[in-house]
Order: sequence, then structure tokens, then C-alpha cells
Amino acid sequence: MKQNKLGGTDLVVGEIGMGCMSLSTEESKAIALLHEALDLGVTLLDTADLYDEGRNEEIVGKAIKGRRSDVVLATKVGNRRIPGQDGWVWDASKEYILEAVKDSLRRLQTDYIDLYQLHGGTMDDNIDEAIEAFEQLKNEGLIRQYGISSIRPNVIREYVKRSHLVSVMSQYSILDRRPEEEVLPLLAENGVSAIVRGPVASGALADGREDKAQKGYLGIDGAEIMDLRRQLEALCGSERSMSQLAIRYALSHPAVGAVIPGASSSEQLRHNVEAASSPALTEDEVRLIRSIRPANQYTQHR
Repeated sequence: MKQNKLGGTDLVVGEIGMGCMSLSTEESKAIALLHEALDLGVTLLDTADLYDEGRNEEIVGKAIKGRRSDVVLATKVGNRRIPGQDGWVWDASKEYILEAVKDSLRRLQTDYIDLYQLHGGTMDDNIDEAIEAFEQLKNEGLIRQYGISSIRPNVIREYVKRSHLVSVMSQYSILDRRPEEEVLPLLAENGVSAIVRGPVASGALADGREDKAQKGYLGIDGAEIMDLRRQLEALCGSERSMSQLAIRYALSHPAVGAVIPGASSSEQLRHNVEAASSPALTEDEVRLIRSIRPANQYTQHR
């Protein structure tokens, strides 16, 4: 599997990682799948304190015990749970970030996090204060690098301008090309790596999941997606499946350092990882895919 440096730093990840949000809460099943991922060469595991109220981090922590050096461990912060209340509240304060990292380290059973990411972000946050928190954690050795998980170009722009972040995690796929308009060029220009989530568009571009496609995606009508899938089939050939084509499309942008498709089964995991050995898209293929953009017009998140 191709290895990429995030933001040009010493944080090196395989181009296909694993988003852990879709893991089962059945511990033995989830740990077995994570072990299989590591055995297949996956190095980047992405979780968050938000997932399953911290249970996801606990499972990941148990899975990597004894194999910590094989893993680039990424998690997220910013969604705060208030004891006695349902749900979470947004908190990007320095005080909370410095406190929350301790809980994540405990659940993950590690003394450092490779990539600590702000799990969102708004223009109303005290951005400089949040950056101070991440820089302090880096100086203390509790994290190696930091980034942000966001779909908002204005927020991303501020962090790129003001901080030393190495990555931006964002949704990006053939069906959601908004990052191509501003975010990906911005990251490429500033040497920041994109980590892509949702490359198969919640299953709408997955193999054998016409049912997902027919339900539509991000306001795109199901019939449009089915038509797009038929056009894409000609590019799949015998060496790439539909979902592997979608993964290769996300990886084709020079700003993208890794994709993190989710997997809830061994079959899905193996299929995702096999995209690493499927042919990369040519420039002509990328241009052709971009030429068959669905009629739906996207709007930027602000």
C-alpha cells in the first residue's frame, strides 16, 4: 500500500485507512475486524470520543494493545457530554480540549495520540485558544500532530492560516465534490493533507448497493445516481469495482493523503483495502468522471 506523509511531517499513513465509527459495539467482533485491518496493512485508524459515548475508543484501545507501533491513531475532540443530560454540546475551549485528551488517552490505553482532531468547528469559536490547546498538547508529547475534521471552508481557511495543522478531514466523493471548489486547492497550496471520509457516499457508490443509490444522496435524486453509476461502470473494467473506483477517485486529488472508508464486515474491509492495488485513475479518467457530474447543484457549508 502506498504510504503518504501527512502535511509533509514524519506522520506516515497508508493511503487507505479505516474509519472506526461503523464498528460493532460487540467487542470481540470489532476487535477481530481491527486486527484483520492491521494484518492487511492498514495503519491509520480513526475514531472519536463522540462515537458510542466513548465505547468506540475503548474498543480501538483494546484492539491495538501490543500493536501500538503498527498504528497511526487518530481521534477527535470538541463534543462534550454533560453528566445527567442526553446528547452532547459543542465545546472547543482550551480548557475542555486539555481535559478531554486525558479521557481519550485512558480509553485508548496509550500515552500519546498520533493525530488529534477538532471534531467540527465554527466561526464563533475562540480559534486561537483552540490552537493554543493543540500546540500545548504537542509540546507536552501527548499528541504528535493535530488537525480538524470539518466541511466548512471558512473554518478550514482560518485554521490553515493561523495554525500548524497537518490535516483536514472532510467528506468527499464523486457525489459530493464541494471540496474541489475551494478546500482541496487551499490544502494543496499550503501543504496540508486531506483525509477523506465517505468516499463511497454512504453506500450509494458501493457494489451491489443499488438500494442505497435509489434512495438518493445529499439531495441528488436516486434515478440520477443510478444513471451516473451506469456511466461509471464503463470505467470500472475488470480490475476495479464500483466502490474501488470511488475510492481511487478520492485518492486521485494531489491534496488527499488518505481515505478512511468504514467497514462493518471482513468482506467490506478486504474490498476497501484491495482498492490500494487496483489501478490508479488516469488524468483522462478523472476528467471523464468530473464531466458526468449529477445535475444537482451543491451549496457550500459555511
